[in-house]
Amino acid sequence: MFIPARLRLGTAIAAAALSLPACGSDNETLLSDAEYEQNAVLDVKAFIQGNLDDFAAATAALQAAAPEPDEDGWSAATDKAAVDAMKAEWKKARQSYERVEGAIAVVFPELDHSTDNRYDAFIEIEADDDLFDDEGVTGVHAVERILWSDEMPEPVLAFESALTNYAPAAFPASEAEAAAFKGELCARLAADAKKMQTDFAALALDAPSAYRGVIGSILEQVEKIGKAATGEEESRYAQYTLSDMRANVAAGEETYRAFQPWLLTKTEGPEVDKEVLAGFNRLTSAYDAIEGDALPPVPDDWSDETPTAEQLATPFGELYTLVQRESDDATQGSLAHEMTRSADLLGIPAL
Repeated sequence: MFIPARLRLGTAIAAAALSLPACGSDNETLLSDAEYEQNAVLDVKAFIQGNLDDFAAATAALQAAAPEPDEDGWSAATDKAAVDAMKAEWKKARQSYERVEGAIAVVFPELDHSTDNRYDAFIEIEADDDLFDDEGVTGVHAVERILWSDEMPEPVLAFESALTNYAPAAFPASEAEAAAFKGELCARLAADAKKMQTDFAALALDAPSAYRGVIGSILEQVEKIGKAATGEEESRYAQYTLSDMRANVAAGEETYRAFQPWLLTKTEGPEVDKEVLAGFNRLTSAYDAIEGDALPPVPDDWSDETPTAEQLATPFGELYTLVQRESDDATQGSLAHEMTRSADLLGIPAL
């Protein structure tokens, strides 16, 4: 649950802010737009900082859990406890990052690239012949690809093996590879996470980065589910993409709650607030109704452009239909549309 960064509003003032128009009576205390904005941004910054703290801790723990290098490298069989520990820390890191990726992509684009880009994006121009070092393919998905290399889903393998510059994923098979995985690839991820944590603490976050950034995460929900049909989804090796999407939406709602008191002072604010909360509820309820961390199985011969009625009636088809609508900012009443409308009402500039 999101805990506000400051407690300078008493309960009476907070209640007034939630229920009264912008021009209160002489006995009512309201904040200025600048004060509402400042308080919202401070709350969001505290939320992001907390998640970056968790991200840095998890990536450091992941590196520490990696087996000490030996001549045979390591495997899921011979080093099961260590591999399981690394997988658990990877999931903690993933959850923390997905709660803040909207803002991080805006304020630290280069770190977002090295930390969160997918394998195919890294090798688009140049091959990476050493998947264990700290150059070329890096970040959470580079580590994920190695940790789950013996469980690669068939659609993912089919997609990646057809890529130019493709190299198969594998556990470290030598002392040198195991040393590089621990001391270079994992160390780079931990160092990038630490830099985000440190640099963000000194950053003066602004409303567009805080609020419009999270709207960007809502807009991307349909891309995340759409790529599942081709094996291109984000956390595809661990089959963790639905968990990513849950974290995105939960963080979006937490961010919205920080700006909600300000929105409710606007004439159309209560109406927009109702629509935004309904949109979050629709997505959250749909995600929570699915067991596990993976998206539902994609129907055979699925097409985003011409899905059949039978395909749309499957769990994947129903989820895709909902996500497609809620992520479309041109569809009135959708979560993306109403979040954009709320930002416009508050006068928060587009990025």
